[in-house]
Amino acid sequence: MDKYRLPSVDFDSPLVELSFELERFRGNLGLGTTRPQLIIELHSLFQILSSVISARIEGNRTTVYDAIRGPSGDDEQQSEAQREINNLLAAMRLIDELPPEAPLTHSLVREFHRMTVDGLTREGDPTPGSYRVVDVEILNSAHTPPSHVYVHSEMSDFLEFANRPLPAHQQMIHVAIAHHRFLWIHPFRNGNGRVSRLVTYFMIRRNGFVSPVGLRTVNPTAVFGNDRDEYYASLEAADDLSNSGTVLWCTFFARGVHDDLERLTKLQDAEYLSREVLAPTIQRMRESGILNTAESKALQIVFDQGVVKAGDLEDAFPGGPSARSVAIRAMVERGLLQRADAGPRFYTASLHNPVIGPFLVRRFNELGFLPPMLQNDKLE
Repeated sequence: MDKYRLPSVDFDSPLVELSFELERFRGNLGLGTTRPQLIIELHSLFQILSSVISARIEGNRTTVYDAIRGPSGDDEQQSEAQREINNLLAAMRLIDELPPEAPLTHSLVREFHRMTVDGLTREGDPTPGSYRVVDVEILNSAHTPPSHVYVHSEMSDFLEFANRPLPAHQQMIHVAIAHHRFLWIHPFRNGNGRVSRLVTYFMIRRNGFVSPVGLRTVNPTAVFGNDRDEYYASLEAADDLSNSGTVLWCTFFARGVHDDLERLTKLQDAEYLSREVLAPTIQRMRESGILNTAESKALQIVFDQGVVKAGDLEDAFPGGPSARSVAIRAMVERGLLQRADAGPRFYTASLHNPVIGPFLVRRFNELGFLPPMLQNDKLE
């Protein structure tokens, strides 16, 4: 049986309809009015969400709010749960830095694994960055992965498939099959789920789901956070490599990516982002005592303009230049503003910092942007 043959699908299958819809979304990426700086900041925030989801699937209970805040300053050492999330963030940054056309290789997959399990005990691996040299079983699964003797050759076949050029309308199915077949091989003793989601992120990025600034706000890991049980059940349905099981898995995957893109492409609309997300976030921060009236106005100006000079904040801080500099410095020290690349006297806002980020995530939750897996996290 050719495990890498694309499944046969009836024309009226939901998978066909989803494939067409995904192509429409891909064509619309980058056509919005949201400033590139905000796209970059949103990308950074959603990468944190994705790392929490990937770790949560494996049992990590760190909340998204704790992940944004990071370990407190008096922590003698980073907790293993937080380190697992930071490892995933580092691997995602590596992927973002790679050319989109870069091929997937043995060494790259092994590096994903090394980074993922680095410094971990409970969720670590005795041989980081190396394929397994023992046979394994998957807990609560009827599937038995191939013997370790065949792992390298199985992975060679997998990489040939993962790097295979396919027409645009088949690419999401291509990514879905690759995700399952990687887990079917189970090339590492531990960390396979986390690495498979990184591989999926790598492939979907390479397949053109990128913004003009080279970054995406969507990460397919969010798909797997919608329903952990359904995720595993859909994967298991494809373990026999049958056409029907593969179609079921691909449909689950494509529907999740479709729903996520449908929500997230709204963020390309600057008016929607300002009205439904940023303005309510500022209002809630003011009500919580995080911002005073002047700071609220200043932050709104920065959100509207993207990058500002001190003089652009005169309406918020109407005193002289000296008083304005003091107020801006205070906002920078609290993490409300950060210095922009344009120069030392230019400022922008960070959406994923420990001050603004938790309030922004809370607003996204109210709008239905978070997968169910994260919806019970509490903002203290």
